[in-house]
Amino acid sequence: MHFEDQLQKFRESEEQLHNALRERAKALHYTITGKGIHFADSVRARHRAMRESLGHFLRHSGVLPILGAPFIYAMIVPLALLDLALVIYQAITFPIYRIKKVRRADYITIDRQYLAYLNAFQKLNCVYCGYANGLLAWGRAIAGRTEEHFCPIKHARRTLGQHPGYWDFADYGDAQAWLKKREALQRAKTEEKP
Repeated sequence: MHFEDQLQKFRESEEQLHNALRERAKALHYTITGKGIHFADSVRARHRAMRESLGHFLRHSGVLPILGAPFIYAMIVPLALLDLALVIYQAITFPIYRIKKVRRADYITIDRQYLAYLNAFQKLNCVYCGYANGLLAWGRAIAGRTEEHFCPIKHARRTLGQHPGYWDFADYGDAQAWLKKREALQRAKTEEKP
């Protein structure tokens, strides 16, 4: 099977997975409206009944996890600095090179704090993880757009965690495909209005 056929099957599978998740949401009795997430009243009541009290949670967490928490939360400082750096980087460089900006809101999703079965500390953890992982995914997407602009060539060696645009890059060692990508980029830049 050709690479393009495999890539198309991959994208179709990804869409099917998203459709299955939407169906699963129906089975779990929640709906998404704008920025709000709403559970059926009976489900919300069951969730509240399942919530572990904060005192019980802390008593049964153990000493080591509590001692490790400050090291985890200290990472908020470099994460916030990365966030600021990405905002500045994209605001300055993307317009210069006419690269389409990556929307931050498409990557950073903070919504788990609406789950009634989580206590306050668990909700805080979920907010932190949603921010950190979303921020890193957003940074990866920005780096991917930068790579797509300057060096759209696949690597010779297998690498994990490639951004979606990577699969449209020229194959490693295919000089003709590389030249076509460069020509298409130049054409797109001259056709766009400054």
